[in-house]
Amino acid sequence: MDLGLEGLKAVVTGGSRGIGRAIVDGLAAEGCAVALCARGAEGVDATVQAVRAGGGKAIGEAVDVSEGAALQTWVASAAEALGGVDILVCNASALAAKSGDAAWLAGFETDIMGTVRAVDTALPWLKSSPSGAIVIIASTAALEIYAGLRPYNSIKAALVNYTAGLSVDLGGHGVRANSVCPGATYFDGGTWQRAERDNPEMFAYMRDLSVLGRMAAPEEIARAVIFLASPAASFMTGANVVVDGGLTNRVQY
Repeated sequence: MDLGLEGLKAVVTGGSRGIGRAIVDGLAAEGCAVALCARGAEGVDATVQAVRAGGGKAIGEAVDVSEGAALQTWVASAAEALGGVDILVCNASALAAKSGDAAWLAGFETDIMGTVRAVDTALPWLKSSPSGAIVIIASTAALEIYAGLRPYNSIKAALVNYTAGLSVDLGGHGVRANSVCPGATYFDGGTWQRAERDNPEMFAYMRDLSVLGRMAAPEEIARAVIFLASPAASFMTGANVVVDGGLTNRVQY
């Protein structure tokens, strides 16, 4: 299937590792020019260099998306450098798993306001694109109660609702908005690799929630994101796509 991504311009937050890195790599491989940000300059530079070494087009900058002015400035400058924005993928997360005000505020500023500000800043370019698409990365933690009471779950649930609202608000402008809820995803340096080492019982519990008996690789989540972002998904908007290996047991109507 030709996804129709050749020559499109994509902006990705949280794009230097894990699912975000796989999204950047996949979009570039499909012919997109990609601008990415993440907090660590080293990871951003390594990602940009790897994409370029593979023949793709990429630019990047170290940006903390919880810093509103810095994020807005970067999105606007990325749009100018790319010559527009056809695709926006909001992936950055504070992974707010602890209790207390600091964790709630970190999740709100990074996950929610980092997404809202990125969308608001990119909208003029998205609206002028014939292929405008937004994909927001949520989590199965938005859909199921597990791992205890923590900000992360509620914040990701809010993003699913926000995305659905965007789809209605932007449909008349030809801009699509969808969310993706990944299940547990394993990669080097990630949450579940650390859990495998430090909390093997929790790791085994989460692994075995999947009916496939394993966790996802980042590329398996990225493929769904890339499809939703592409013109091949031109009639999909307002959807929340669950990519979890059967971790959730809901019947969707």
